[in-house]
Amino acid sequence: MHVELLYHTPDPERAIATAARLCYAPVGAAELMETMSEERMHSVLSTIMASGHFSTLEHVSYTFAIDGVSRALTHQLVRHRLASFNQQSQRYVKFKEGVSVVKPESVLANEEANAVFDGAIEAATSAYKKLLDAGVPAEDARYLLPNAAESKIVVTMNVRELLHFFSLRCCNRAQWEIRELAHRMLELARPTAPFVFADAGAPCVRGACPEGKMTCGNPYPKVVRE
Repeated sequence: MHVELLYHTPDPERAIATAARLCYAPVGAAELMETMSEERMHSVLSTIMASGHFSTLEHVSYTFAIDGVSRALTHQLVRHRLASFNQQSQRYVKFKEGVSVVKPESVLANEEANAVFDGAIEAATSAYKKLLDAGVPAEDARYLLPNAAESKIVVTMNVRELLHFFSLRCCNRAQWEIRELAHRMLELARPTAPFVFADAGAPCVRGACPEGKMTCGNPYPKVVRE
């Protein structure tokens, strides 16, 4: 898995604070953006994060390039509807040289399971190539490709949706591959807006676990905002 932060709104925390201050200021956003002091900006951000005035977070967005993840992961990822996605197409890309796959550690650790997995992938990809050679369009031959097939995707989310994504997918109960993705995305985003992302992650970082009887029993360390 490779994750890269391609772009984010410049000076994200100032942009968020400006949007929030505009609601109560007699001057325009451009002037606020230029003149707001660091102290005032952090005061506004503190109020936003404590009060839940999260509409202001929607003015800042992040774009990530994600490679080497499975179709099983991307099927979960695109369920986050308040985001934009562009994914490598299995309709137009022909994998004539074979299909790279993501293999779970639980399979790798089991010799018998590993052999079954490899055999199934080999059979599926061999049949896929035979369909292509027979003139079947790639968009139809791809019906044989497994969920394990590697994919590439570009994702854009605003900060409000990113925080929601991290809350769900950084949790220990999230599926392992998308959990790893969420943590890598958070590692890239946090330095760009350290106050906003200070306590981003699974809900247990901020308070009680909401999973009830389904809790993992292994919470992350609590984070207290400065």
